[in-house]
Amino acid sequence: MSNSDLTIRVEGRVGYITLTRPKVLNAVNEAIVDGMTEAMTRWADDPAISLVMVDSDSERAFSAGGDLSAMYEHGRAGQFDAGNAFWRDEYRLNAMIAHYPKPYVAFMDGIVMGGGVGLSAHGSHRIVTEHSVVAMPECSIGLITDVGGTYLLHQAPSHLGEYLGLTGTRMNGADAIYAKLADHYVEREKLAALKARLIETGDATVISEFSSTPPTSVFAERQSEIDHAFSGETVHDITDRLSTLSSEWAVKALEAIRRGSPISLQATLKAIREADTLEIGIRNEYRFVSRVLEHGDFIEGIRAVIVDKDRNPRWKYAGLDDVPRELLALMMQEAEGGDLLLPAR
Repeated sequence: MSNSDLTIRVEGRVGYITLTRPKVLNAVNEAIVDGMTEAMTRWADDPAISLVMVDSDSERAFSAGGDLSAMYEHGRAGQFDAGNAFWRDEYRLNAMIAHYPKPYVAFMDGIVMGGGVGLSAHGSHRIVTEHSVVAMPECSIGLITDVGGTYLLHQAPSHLGEYLGLTGTRMNGADAIYAKLADHYVEREKLAALKARLIETGDATVISEFSSTPPTSVFAERQSEIDHAFSGETVHDITDRLSTLSSEWAVKALEAIRRGSPISLQATLKAIREADTLEIGIRNEYRFVSRVLEHGDFIEGIRAVIVDKDRNPRWKYAGLDDVPRELLALMMQEAEGGDLLLPAR
């Protein structure tokens, strides 16, 4: 099964999926989610398939995130159920990838953000390159770290996950490996040969023949300061601690948090810290997104970044202290119609 947004085929013993929406940086839409879900369901029990491989036909991006324009139209039209239906299907695909019974090899070359992280970083074999740019910038658009990202960031060293989730800081390949969002560092010029070898052998262990030691991540030298700042109990505590640091990274982190949605920031911090399992993470993420089109800042965030591109969002609440506790509680309550149930493993 293939369509204009992705190509699905079998080569050798490999179930091979390529994202093919380069003009929109492979924004994840319903066609991609449905196509991947159908193919991976079929391949899971197929003895002729030894592993699944996912890449992009563009060197610029694996996937820069979800199809925000479509979500904006749903929100503007009051079609909240349509938005929620997409998120349900996407999150179930993320969980399928995380629990897939066969090796899942994701080529995280180029831009990998938001929904793109969901299609790659849950895999068993995650490959980055010297051109990888990885981030979870949802707070800047009024969303919450999602696609199972709260669980992924919960696994990052110490308090690095809170830093990445609240600031949307961009990582290179080495940073992504340090943050436990990727496993292997392979130079771009070796990718074609690696893919050919995977198709030839159907054996994911050959990745080690092509990988190299990544450069040192900048997070290693910042870790103690990151832990000091982002161990604060609340977002307010974190910004207070950041304001006492003069490091360039801390100044930029504080600026990024101040630009984010006050609703999203507080929900993201809570969700990352609670995400002991993928199931808990996705449950909390879905609770938030199921209400965000109606009660949150997401529509305004998309307007500012994608539609009008003025990058000057007018959030519902000016500051962290202005957000009613009742609203934050509502955003994290059981979703109307029930919490999202993931397929049994």
